[in-house]
Amino acid sequence: PIKQPSKAINRSIDPSRKHINITSTSNWQPQNSCISAIAKDKRNNFCILYIHRTKHSASNKRNKTAGRMAVVSSPSGAGGVGKKSAQSAMLLMALLASDVNAFNNLMTVVPRRSGRSMGGIASTNVANNRPHFHLMAQHPHRTDVDVQFGTADTSGTSWGYEEDDMDDADIERIRRKERVNELLAEHEEEIKEERRKKKWGEFSDAKTKEDVKRVEASMKEKINEENSVKKSLANQAGIQFEILAPQESSVYDEDGDIKIIGGSSKKGGQWYNKVDKDLEQEWEELESENEGDVADGQSSKTDTVTVNGKIVARDTLQGVRVGSAGGWELEIFPGDFIVHRKFGIGRFEKTCTRPKSKLTDEEKKAQDKRRGELMAQELKKISGGATPEDIQRVRATFGTEEDDDPISNPQITVLEISYADGIVHVPVDRAYRISRYKAGDTIVKPRLSRVRGDTWKNARRKVEENTLALAQDVLALYATRETLQRQPFDPSREGEVKEFETSFKFEPTPDQQKCFEDVENDMVWRSRPMDRLVCGDVGFGKTEVAMRALFRAILNGRQAAMLAPTGVLAAQHYKNIVKRMGEGTPYNRKICLLRGGMGVKATREMRAGILNGEIELIIGTHAILSKQLEFKDLGLLVIDEEQRFGVKQKERLKLICSGIDVLTLSATPIPRTLQMSLSGIRDTSTIKSPPPMRKPTISYVVDMNDEILQDAVQRELDRNGQCFYVVPRISMIDDAKKTLERLFPDIRIAIAHGRMAKNGAEQSVAEFAEGNHEILLATTVIENGVDIPTVNTIIIQNSQAFGMSTLYQLRGRVGRSDQQAYAYFLYQEETVTEQAAMRLQAIGELNELGSGFDVANRDLEIRGAGSLLGTEQSGMAARVGFDLYMRMLKKSIRQLRGLDLPLVPRTNIMLPGQQGSMEITGKNKKGDIVRVNAYNIPKRYIPDENERVKQETSARLAESTAALVALTNDWKESFGPLPASLQVRLKTLHLHACTRRLGIDLVGMKGNEDGTFDCVLRSPGLRPRHWAAIVPELPRGIAPKGLDVAFPGRLTLSGEDENVAGGKAIDLKELLEDPSLDEDANNWDALDQEEIEAIKEISSAYQIKKFDEVEIEQYPRFIIRDFGKGPKAVDRLLKFLLPLAKVVLDKQENDKDAAKMAAELREKREAIDKQRKAQEYVDAQKLLMAD
Repeated sequence: PIKQPSKAINRSIDPSRKHINITSTSNWQPQNSCISAIAKDKRNNFCILYIHRTKHSASNKRNKTAGRMAVVSSPSGAGGVGKKSAQSAMLLMALLASDVNAFNNLMTVVPRRSGRSMGGIASTNVANNRPHFHLMAQHPHRTDVDVQFGTADTSGTSWGYEEDDMDDADIERIRRKERVNELLAEHEEEIKEERRKKKWGEFSDAKTKEDVKRVEASMKEKINEENSVKKSLANQAGIQFEILAPQESSVYDEDGDIKIIGGSSKKGGQWYNKVDKDLEQEWEELESENEGDVADGQSSKTDTVTVNGKIVARDTLQGVRVGSAGGWELEIFPGDFIVHRKFGIGRFEKTCTRPKSKLTDEEKKAQDKRRGELMAQELKKISGGATPEDIQRVRATFGTEEDDDPISNPQITVLEISYADGIVHVPVDRAYRISRYKAGDTIVKPRLSRVRGDTWKNARRKVEENTLALAQDVLALYATRETLQRQPFDPSREGEVKEFETSFKFEPTPDQQKCFEDVENDMVWRSRPMDRLVCGDVGFGKTEVAMRALFRAILNGRQAAMLAPTGVLAAQHYKNIVKRMGEGTPYNRKICLLRGGMGVKATREMRAGILNGEIELIIGTHAILSKQLEFKDLGLLVIDEEQRFGVKQKERLKLICSGIDVLTLSATPIPRTLQMSLSGIRDTSTIKSPPPMRKPTISYVVDMNDEILQDAVQRELDRNGQCFYVVPRISMIDDAKKTLERLFPDIRIAIAHGRMAKNGAEQSVAEFAEGNHEILLATTVIENGVDIPTVNTIIIQNSQAFGMSTLYQLRGRVGRSDQQAYAYFLYQEETVTEQAAMRLQAIGELNELGSGFDVANRDLEIRGAGSLLGTEQSGMAARVGFDLYMRMLKKSIRQLRGLDLPLVPRTNIMLPGQQGSMEITGKNKKGDIVRVNAYNIPKRYIPDENERVKQETSARLAESTAALVALTNDWKESFGPLPASLQVRLKTLHLHACTRRLGIDLVGMKGNEDGTFDCVLRSPGLRPRHWAAIVPELPRGIAPKGLDVAFPGRLTLSGEDENVAGGKAIDLKELLEDPSLDEDANNWDALDQEEIEAIKEISSAYQIKKFDEVEIEQYPRFIIRDFGKGPKAVDRLLKFLLPLAKVVLDKQENDKDAAKMAAELREKREAIDKQRKAQEYVDAQKLLMAD
């Protein structure tokens, strides 16, 4: 609001003049505040203009306002104001007065809060060197303004202030600051030395680089000695102790030179900033000393780092890995945030040794004896006899640093943890109570807990209430899922599936084989729809798992669909599947590829073929989710890379997937999916074993520069290979192409992105795969499904802009052969946020084969778990850390599911004469080998084939003997009395219903030394708490005589193998004190992993051919003593197992009903509370309207 001056402006400004007068000729009173701003020209010169009112008499009709301008150099500079800066700023002021628009083109004006008011006019103290530029606001009564530069009234040569222009408070403040500056100048050396000791630490006395290296060597030797002592003490306590190489929170390249710094911080201006800058410059000069005079093979750099502004030896940042044979393990580094289950969230500082505070009786006696000996030795050295003062002096040294005797002053290795109100030393043998803090919010660091007070206890209590409510929801979800039914696939067709499996030209890995078994059990041996996640590294064989499931579905007369996120991936799947089972193969199945851009006619014809069932297998992109697409009889949906689909697509998937089998494939599942898997809400199979000859990809996280780019591409070209070059946006492709052509003028480049013409991206990828180009320049359209063995280098530009899952998937595009593969993650340091830095660090560290699940876990740590079961849980997880939260959730689930025995899909019964076996092999009258299943119903009993198959399926999948009894009663009413052969088979079905309910997956015979035989029933998921819950519900409250239960030592409180004999009363309290229920127990991790492995054993039990090959003593098991090898084995087994199975079924059903009722009750309460609050709001609004 500055009008063009009415008078000409003198542009010949003398830069030696330091003051400018601004004269207002209008009749107005400057009572309002001024507008304040920062002015900066292109050369980063700041101008400060503040305006003050001149002295004038009351009779003066004109108020004159004088202004003064000061000039400050760029903010990074120090010292006085240069002449050029003054001249530049004064010219800018002249330009402002004459042409506001031109001035705005040269400088930016940012509004700021007004300065101290002086009679309505803003002022700023020039001496404080703050870059403020104050402009006077236009007053409503103001008519015109004359601005004159270099007038005769301008005087003075000082940049300081004039006391006549300021009030007493201003003068006093400035004089006080000048006095402070004088005192600081007098003591500058003393202050600098104190700051040197604080900032340089152990290196404060170093004058040369040799001094620094001498201190480094001394510290290294001291640290190594201390580590040796710590390790020895930890090993004496039975703890594994390993020192880890120093690790910093930022990412380094292979040489440790390039550092990624996430985020930014603004530090306030302390008076010692200049001293610190001088010290930093001095250290840099010291480090660069004699750089050119270094022998070959030796490093000229000091091995130091800066932590929180202090220079320390790198070895002080060494981490530690501690663990025990029980299975728990902890890996932490200095500065890591941790969660102690008793004390809360803290920060790990270091490991050290401390006197042992809690001694056993034997140690206490040995200590007293040894101290008596030491006392006698010291007193003998005193000539003339010892006085009471001498005795007291010697006694005072016991237990201090002077006491280095290992018996008198026994030491232990501890972890030093900082809290808000103190430091806690945790012995390493109690480190199982500690876990790394993970909550997903990495930008805002967690608040340290207070050791004193009840804050942490209250936080844990609230989280326990939350996990209990969530556990009830989980169990209600279990109950709901069990009510879902669908027609399972026919086990008699599995022979054809096995034949199809022979077309797989590779040998399946162990984890792959396990996945095959899991999927078969879900599809064939369970009546509820499959919902399984297969998590496997890129190229580890997830597609083969899906392909066998797809073949099984269409073999049973059902349609199957495979959903892929991109057209490139869908085309790749289509090509591979057609080769295995499409037209022209022995299986001759009708397969189609459905995606966008195919044309209206082709799409309409394809949809018609799907609707009438002509097309059996559909592979496609989002087009499969179209509301216009209808299936005739969809039985299986495979979703590849679930994390690539959005919320709307997943809502559509829920509608499509209702009542059908769903198989999800992912290398890096999204955090919510992973959390559901970890908590047991979703069935999960993991492929971690890599294919043979596969090498891990070497990864580099480096700053973007032409040298790195040229070396990476040239290395691949020299071995006749090809490269991927990925950019985050389509708009960046042209610039990237120009850069590549500048570095490699003759190179051939193919381009692929999502906005190309119809099939353009697929065609470019196909041409590239044929070897017509050296580089494929693309966006993330190649993230999935591109499998080209000749490509073994990928370069990812602006990698900080990608998510962790995308980075991991992109790296998986290379390394598909026996050649060494390379991945370059190039970033721009100025745009790296803290979360991006953590992602890049994680992707650089997790480069081993099979680390996809670990990447997903790290992503879960960085991003948080998000929403689970429709309720927000991340806030609760942040209170106690994700690890502790999951422990508490699992504990709540186990408590609510008192008998959480896993339901076995099939039991492998290996008794003499094939008694109790579900599948019996024999010979017919012609001598041909035939197989008869226990669930087969004679054709003459139920002539209709469809009805017979339906009833056979119900019989083989019956989960309780009660369900079988109800089924046979229906048969009697519908088809008449049961044939004798069917009655015999029904006993086998009753036996399998019992074993499945009791978690028994393997039954066999074991001989004893006295010639007798015991029947052993392996139950991998059985725990002491389960048996303690079953026995009281049995007749007379004791187990049947002759039925023993054996537990291996790792599952018992005593640590020894225990056998609980039947027919006798047992100590329920001892069994109920199950350590697997206590998340604070030192063997929690091992027992938790044990239960996960138990499920794997159950799924694989049916593949066991010989009972003697199993180390049965390693598993929980039922034992029927002196069982014998005679007939009627099934009847004898049923005698023991029927009452047990009934107890388990009743308690599990009661637990489900209780959980459902609790969840429903809580929902009703929440609805009532919500309704009440809404009514209160309406009532409050009515009162306001009435007023």
